[in-house]
Amino acid sequence: MGKKVKKESEPPSKDVFDPLPIESKKAATVVLMLNSPEEEVLVKACEAIHKFAEKGDENRSSLLGLGAVEPLSHLISHEDKLVRRNAFMALGVMAANSDVKRLLKKLDAIPSIIGKLSPEVRELNGVPPLLELLRSEFPVIQQLSLRTLVIVTTDTDTRATFREEQGFDRLLEFLCNKEFSDLHVEALQVLSNCLEDRDSLQLIHETGGLQRLLQFITTPTLLDIQTNAVKAIYRVAQSSENRKLLHEQDIERSLVELLSLEGDSLRTATCQAVAAMSLHLASKDAFRDLDGIRAVVQLLGSEGGEVREAAAQALSSLTSSNQLNAYAVYEAEGDEGLVQQLHDVIPGAVAHAAAVLTNMAEQEVLRCSILSHGAMAALLEPLKSADTHTLVRATQALAALACDAEGRADLRNAGGLVPLVQLLQSNHKEVRRNACWAISVCANDEPTAVEMCKLGALDLLQEINSSANRRNKFSEIALQRLLDSNLSLKYSLTNTLAPTDITMDGFYDPGKFPPHCVGSVHIACLLLRARSAYGNLSQ
Repeated sequence: MGKKVKKESEPPSKDVFDPLPIESKKAATVVLMLNSPEEEVLVKACEAIHKFAEKGDENRSSLLGLGAVEPLSHLISHEDKLVRRNAFMALGVMAANSDVKRLLKKLDAIPSIIGKLSPEVRELNGVPPLLELLRSEFPVIQQLSLRTLVIVTTDTDTRATFREEQGFDRLLEFLCNKEFSDLHVEALQVLSNCLEDRDSLQLIHETGGLQRLLQFITTPTLLDIQTNAVKAIYRVAQSSENRKLLHEQDIERSLVELLSLEGDSLRTATCQAVAAMSLHLASKDAFRDLDGIRAVVQLLGSEGGEVREAAAQALSSLTSSNQLNAYAVYEAEGDEGLVQQLHDVIPGAVAHAAAVLTNMAEQEVLRCSILSHGAMAALLEPLKSADTHTLVRATQALAALACDAEGRADLRNAGGLVPLVQLLQSNHKEVRRNACWAISVCANDEPTAVEMCKLGALDLLQEINSSANRRNKFSEIALQRLLDSNLSLKYSLTNTLAPTDITMDGFYDPGKFPPHCVGSVHIACLLLRARSAYGNLSQ
């Protein structure tokens, strides 16, 4: 056998820089390395600075003078986990120096540091010392502890640890101390996070914490404190069991009282809490009996957009499947304000207003009043919205208001049929489905049906019904009603009439159109011209 020939190694590429190991005994050089784009360099530089800073306060002052604090404060947000960890360690040791602390405050780095905290606080047994710091004699330490707890209690497992470590006892002890009133906002935020868990709610109820929370709502205090207390109630009210519990505490009365207070943030939070509580049937009645509906209606005229949106959201929840509440909105003259809100620039405000009008339109008296305020014209812009939720609600409102001749006439005169027919081309299933339903309602009279055919509704519905994915029961109903409202057109297309189809004066047979001429626009135009000629001859 021949000798194996040793394969020569390929020469390195000319454009590759050979690795250069760097060793430095100068702190200034290492600080410069903190600006390197290479992760490996950053890891080693942060580690070296951490070790150097640990040797004494003199070294920390030296690093401060060399400008190490600012790049380290940026590196705690680095995408590489090891870089972040080493930067945190270095910054943590350096923060023992009072001048470094002052610089961190000046750079506003503390919120960023708190924001980077994760559940690893829990894994490292960080919750007990954070709770212990609530008893510190220094307010700034208490505040930082609370801000940290606000971050970490968004994690489910951390909330369980918080309960196990008697966190609620410490928190309630803190909330009951009036000396700490300027820190109660952060404490309530922690409480609000924890109330997402059923076990936490039960525990806080048993320890009297719920009563304390209600006291923050009803007792005149700082606006931010009341606002955060109401937000906590909103969190509690997300489950049916909790809503029942809050109803037993007469929470509706407290919320109605808050609606009359100043402050957009408080009013917004209160309306959202009303919306959540209104999912409980007894609460709907309670708000009506307490004249809370009138109080919410008045907020529709607020200057603050968030307040208007939240007020409409509350009314939507209050009137859902509750005609007594719908009539209460009418008695409070809310229908006019809701129609005006359809012009709002905030999509959520428009969508919720349309939902309330839909709920109210089930009653004829209310429907007529809504139409008298120009509702169909006001729906024109929402029907062109780019917001899907707004389109869904607007088409529902249109269908509810177009169930009689007056509403359909208003819609035609306002030019609302054009955007409605265009929505048949929507790729959103619910929008397309609602548009089909609205068209089926509008097709109950011949003038509206003919106009929709001229706009291409027939073609679009035929196209939808021929697609297994896009077809729905309302598209089939809409097509049938369009044809039923124009028997001449129906006979031309299908060559048959049902026993229930009653021909009246003006019916004629234009002849069956061949398959290649079934475009609805062409058909409708021909039929309209024929109808016009027929009318002239009969005169």
